[in-house]
Amino acid sequence: MNVLEIKNLTKKFGDFIAVDNMSLTVAEGEIFGFLGANGAGKSTTINMIAGLLRSNDGTISILGKNNAKQSRFAKMNIGMVPQDIAIYEDMTAYENVKFFAGLYGLRGAELNERVVEALEFVGLQDKHKSYPKSFSGGMKRRLNIACAIAHRPKLIIMDEPTVGIDPQSRNYILTSVRKLNEMGCTIIYTSHYMEEVEEICSKIAIIDHGKIIAEGTKEQLKSIITNTKDVWIEVKTTEKVNLAAIQDINGVEAVSVDENFIKINSDTGVNNLNKILEHFMNSHIEIRSLQEKAPNLETVFLTLTGRNLRDQ
Repeated sequence: MNVLEIKNLTKKFGDFIAVDNMSLTVAEGEIFGFLGANGAGKSTTINMIAGLLRSNDGTISILGKNNAKQSRFAKMNIGMVPQDIAIYEDMTAYENVKFFAGLYGLRGAELNERVVEALEFVGLQDKHKSYPKSFSGGMKRRLNIACAIAHRPKLIIMDEPTVGIDPQSRNYILTSVRKLNEMGCTIIYTSHYMEEVEEICSKIAIIDHGKIIAEGTKEQLKSIITNTKDVWIEVKTTEKVNLAAIQDINGVEAVSVDENFIKINSDTGVNNLNKILEHFMNSHIEIRSLQEKAPNLETVFLTLTGRNLRDQ
């Protein structure tokens, strides 16, 4: 069955169309990756699914029931892990989870059991009397997750749950996502870290300008651009790199910068490597390494949207 069904969803802010006649389904048991650069309509869509924002048109159904007509049912079956940490610094970890779980109607012994269960799941049971102000960023993220899962929702929305945390905490959270999925939760997962989406998501949708422009497994998405290749050029410094000039080279589809790497997506049918290298030499840019790579999910995103996922 489908845990989430969106049909012809539209949201306008004045004359601006943030979500444009979108239709989407998320099947039970999926870890569904939802990708879009800032301003693409991703957060607006998530807020409408969670019931935090009303649409102008279209419908959202949770477990077959209309979100607008049965909003309490929808909210009882959704857990929201927001990008901005939503916990109270002046309440203990236990009190935070108890407060949020109580909002879903849990009371008495059942409430206390669910709080303990959620804290154990995120590895914070030994910190249940501690205040979040003493927590690391990763621990706060984990507490945020505990607050979202204590009522055992069928659908969990995780909006950038690993942003700004250390690698160890990121791995812990990714492992937690898999465990939640194994326990029967369906998950909508957004991230600016493309490798996370490739690693854990069973299906992925790419949104741009309020529309779903591609959807499928990562293998299906990669098959869209079999006529392109990736060239990664490591440089000493990116200060003199002219992305627009590289983009103008015949056959170049997209260009992005990632730390000291210039990532160039190019048409396999055009032999333009000499032209690309000539541009770097004429610009007096020191090249440290060069490698060709098979297209990945980031290549798909760049090719389809023309912009980097981390674009602000």
